[in-house]
Amino acid sequence: MSTATLATPTLAAPVALAPYQPVVAARALNASKTYGKNDAVVRALDEVNVTFYAGQFTAIMGPSGSGKSTLMHTIAGLDTLTSGAVFIGDTNLSQLNDKQLTQLRRDRIGFIFQAFNLVPTLTAMENIVLPLTLAGRKPDKAWVELVIDTVGLGKRVGHRPSELSGGQQQRVAVARALASRPEIIFADEPTGNLDSRTGAEILSFMRQAVRDMGQTIVMVTHDPTAASYADRALFLADGRVVDDMASPTPEMVLDRLKTFSSNNKSKGS
Repeated sequence: MSTATLATPTLAAPVALAPYQPVVAARALNASKTYGKNDAVVRALDEVNVTFYAGQFTAIMGPSGSGKSTLMHTIAGLDTLTSGAVFIGDTNLSQLNDKQLTQLRRDRIGFIFQAFNLVPTLTAMENIVLPLTLAGRKPDKAWVELVIDTVGLGKRVGHRPSELSGGQQQRVAVARALASRPEIIFADEPTGNLDSRTGAEILSFMRQAVRDMGQTIVMVTHDPTAASYADRALFLADGRVVDDMASPTPEMVLDRLKTFSSNNKSKGS
């Protein structure tokens, strides 16, 4: 009786998984911005290199005159650099003409300002879909309804800005920024005109938009509590990035900001 020899099974080699590479939403490369000339020159940005990743909430902080607003405005295409480059995705903004820049801001970027910037003659709903209307795009009804529900506007969408509280107007501004599903949203002191409770609600909506909707938000703020809603806090001083903090807490941010005050006192002594 013959004995059959069992073949040893050949095992496939394990498949090597490529490391996860986060998607870049925006970046600055050697970004510099100066004002004035000769002895009167002011360097608002000094060779800044920074990357903002998709699906991340970043707070930009620093003392007055540190360059935080200039950085945001140049990356958002609202201002131009003296040298260097800024990108939204793979698009180099310095290579765009005025018409192309306007189209990029309209189609790929959302904005939330401290002053709300709502059109007073339009209803809340009309303000929310205004960027889409200007772009000639039909709103995604289900998405817009989700956004409105997320920011808690409820039955106020038929009211004009004058009939809404400051907090409700900022909710409209947040919903407007989200409605077109932009690649990135820039928020400039979005809670600066609001009381602490309403400001916390707005920041919670923004946090939820990042967590649940995959939105990307870059926010300029001076408030340590506001920064604590972000995944990351970027600190500027004298036009340069001086710290990059993950998972900031109000206490961590406040301690970091205190070092700026100490440094300024040392310089003045």
